[in-house]
Amino acid sequence: MKTTGFITLLAISLAFLFSSCGNSEKKKTEEASLSFVEYQIPEEEVLQSHYLTAEEQAKLTPQKVLEILKEGNFDFVEDNLTIRNTSKRVREAVMGQYPMAVILSCLDSRVPVEDIFHCGIGDLFVARVAGNVVDEDMLGSMEYACKVSGSKLVLVLGHGHCGAIKSAVDDVKLGNITTLLSKIRPAVRNAEKIYQGEHTSSDKKFVDEVCRENVLLGIENVRTKSPILKEMEDNGEILILGGIYNMESGTVEFIEN
Repeated sequence: MKTTGFITLLAISLAFLFSSCGNSEKKKTEEASLSFVEYQIPEEEVLQSHYLTAEEQAKLTPQKVLEILKEGNFDFVEDNLTIRNTSKRVREAVMGQYPMAVILSCLDSRVPVEDIFHCGIGDLFVARVAGNVVDEDMLGSMEYACKVSGSKLVLVLGHGHCGAIKSAVDDVKLGNITTLLSKIRPAVRNAEKIYQGEHTSSDKKFVDEVCRENVLLGIENVRTKSPILKEMEDNGEILILGGIYNMESGTVEFIEN
């Protein structure tokens, strides 16, 4: 009888425990559901914009695209960002894309290119490589973006606190990184001729100077190594320029050279 009583008591205890756990999980689920409803974004706050069409892209001038990027960066800095209907735009853009610009950015995860310019799906071609170096693959991508797909602007975008720039200053040698950094070394040598302070990666001003020289080098490489893009620029079909993203402020300084 004692054994039977113990088993009965154990069964009741376990049933109570499982019931409590079930109620707890149910409560958590209800709270999570309530939180979702509470923080759900009102439909009127979602930007119901559509991706660029071929007709809209054709009407844009290179200078107008530059103005759009500048205005977008202003919105980013002022935190005037808008929630976009991204999923809908993705579905609408399935059959084609007509971005207004191609941007060569560094690999750095702290440089969210579309956000910086307040752009969404279908607005920009974005190419990324450490140190935003210009090689034949990047040139081919830019030529495709502009000559084939109609983009009106090429932007070589550098940024402060760049690890690739610092590594090039230190002349790091490591596997394939060595070859990549060799493309930045000419910018280091140019900066050394200009900057009077310490030529080390611990000198922020020198690193910033190398960053600027690297952007200018990128612009020069686009023009000299891509006759297609140079001809388009000479004909007024595109703009080729540079920019430097300031991580502290969020601003982009445009370099028209």
